Amino acid sequence: MPRLLWTPPEARARASNMRRFIDAVNAKRGLAISDYRGLYEWSVDRIEDFWAEAWDFLGVKASAPYDRVIGSRAMPGAEWFPGARLNFAENLLRFRDCRPALVFAGEGRAPVSTSYAELYDEVARVARSLRELGVCAGDRVAGFMPNLPETVVAMLAAASIGAIWSSCSPDFGIKGVFDRLGQIRPKVLFAADGYFYKGKGIDSLARAAEIAAEIPSIERLVVVPYVSPRPDLSSLPRSVHYGDFKSAAPGLEIEFAQLPFDHPLYIMFTSGTTGLPKCMVQGAGGILLNQMKELVLHTDLKREDTIFYFTTCGWMMWNWLAASLGVGARVLLFDGNPFYPDPGALWRLADSVGITVFGTSAGYIGALQAEGYEPAAHHDLSSIRTILSTGSPLSEDNFEFVYRAIKSDAQLSSISGGSDINGCFALGNPLGAVYSGELQCRGLGMKVEAYDESGKPVVGERGELVCSAPAPSMPIYFWDDPDGARYRAAYFEVFPGIWRHGDYIMVNERGGLVIYGRSDATLNPGGVRIGTAEIYRQVEAIPEIADSIVVGQDWKNDVRVILFVKMAPGAVLGDELKARVRKTIRENASPRHVPAKIIAVPDIPYTLNMKKVELAVKKTIEGQPVTNKDALKNPEALDSFAGIGELAED
Repeated sequence: MPRLLWTPPEARARASNMRRFIDAVNAKRGLAISDYRGLYEWSVDRIEDFWAEAWDFLGVKASAPYDRVIGSRAMPGAEWFPGARLNFAENLLRFRDCRPALVFAGEGRAPVSTSYAELYDEVARVARSLRELGVCAGDRVAGFMPNLPETVVAMLAAASIGAIWSSCSPDFGIKGVFDRLGQIRPKVLFAADGYFYKGKGIDSLARAAEIAAEIPSIERLVVVPYVSPRPDLSSLPRSVHYGDFKSAAPGLEIEFAQLPFDHPLYIMFTSGTTGLPKCMVQGAGGILLNQMKELVLHTDLKREDTIFYFTTCGWMMWNWLAASLGVGARVLLFDGNPFYPDPGALWRLADSVGITVFGTSAGYIGALQAEGYEPAAHHDLSSIRTILSTGSPLSEDNFEFVYRAIKSDAQLSSISGGSDINGCFALGNPLGAVYSGELQCRGLGMKVEAYDESGKPVVGERGELVCSAPAPSMPIYFWDDPDGARYRAAYFEVFPGIWRHGDYIMVNERGGLVIYGRSDATLNPGGVRIGTAEIYRQVEAIPEIADSIVVGQDWKNDVRVILFVKMAPGAVLGDELKARVRKTIRENASPRHVPAKIIAVPDIPYTLNMKKVELAVKKTIEGQPVTNKDALKNPEALDSFAGIGELAED
């Protein structure tokens, strides 16, 4: 049973943005909403009213008002806020004072701060140079960049013109970059000369040169110095140093292009582990409104906060973090290994900078726990108010670890969504309690339900995560998909006209949500559907096992569960440990969850966004090709899954 771990103090709940929003809605609409459940139900029953109130409460800056909230309600193809004209970058750069906007901390480097006034000036200078280069609305501007302030500047400069931004982090394999940026044909590429990892400077200039040479649409390669103060560009055609590229003119005002609500802002990519990555085009207004809703209402972000998310520029959490500028908060950017020089690296940073909202992945929390490192024993952490986790399901044991070993009085918000919507379907609720293993709530305005196989919503039972009403941050289209066939096939064919996200979930009676893993990786032994996360939750509690991955193997007209484990240092997978693993799973999950085989492997493969790749492992053990290993962080890990003799035995 989930355990109650935290409830918000009354004073904190009363001072929250969520409570202020409820009060504003009640006053304006003559309602009597008293709690989050009532607010959520109103937000999905009266979707147009909700988004209109969100627009006003969040202070969206627009040069022309909208005619109505929703035109067509079709999915895909919903028409949001027709008539409105706005600019995404203008909304994020609404502050121009001397308060800190960005703080950058790299491995072994003291944090460096950029004020809101300085950020505006830097964006103005880069935007002027992009315009002089001929960049126009609709052109693509891309980044092959670490998580640097210049990456945020380049994105905002592109958005101020109406150009479309897309980025890959420099740890992507070269084929992975081609597969992404080659499809969208950027006009300008921003690239750093390298990045740092575990104390070493790693060159990325040679790969940037190769990217620029292989993608003929790139007219200018803008090189940002990071590893060296002024890298040698003599062998790089069409390249220029960042300092020489940006305009030297002082006191520039940004020409914010005023564009329709659904003008393209970002191109995001699917992981690409089962084929060429899909290019999801997302509209400026929808991303702005939804991300601000998530930050202001669900995360309770305020101007006095310092928000951090451990992310790279190849993960949607980077885009999400950047939107915090629209709140006027201080945004901490970090580049490097979170365990270098030791597991306390990020927690020392939290103390020195004063992080109030600390965001990370479930994988990082699990790795801390596996290391036996308890931050509360070594660090003050008094500034931290909220801890966010995403990327994969956070187990009940992980929840308990956070409250025991990190911060007993913090709100732990396990959040879940995807690059598809550049946001979340389920998030935190500053008015609600935290239960172990449970996401606190479904996002406001997101009609999230669990559908059974017949397409009926169920509560307290497991089903497919669907969104049965349109939401403004759904992609406006896929790139190079003129008839929309690929877009429809990705989300709308299983339940026609309903967004099927691909997660296996349960919505409980109190409105909380549990995620059991990807539905396309769901196991079906004996025809009973179970989620891989249910097994991971049990295995993570066994100290001898550092990591694991579960797949279903087709076997004798059925499916059997195969558990692969990466052993902790010094541990050995023997019969006694196998028996203990099976006993733990049987007692805490069910006999159906017990693996038929438990096999030790050297490593577990992950995507670049730190998600386990069950489908790639399943393909490998079945002798099928995995076509895009460049989408993996450690593609060599797949090799050990091929030709395992034990998988041919009963």
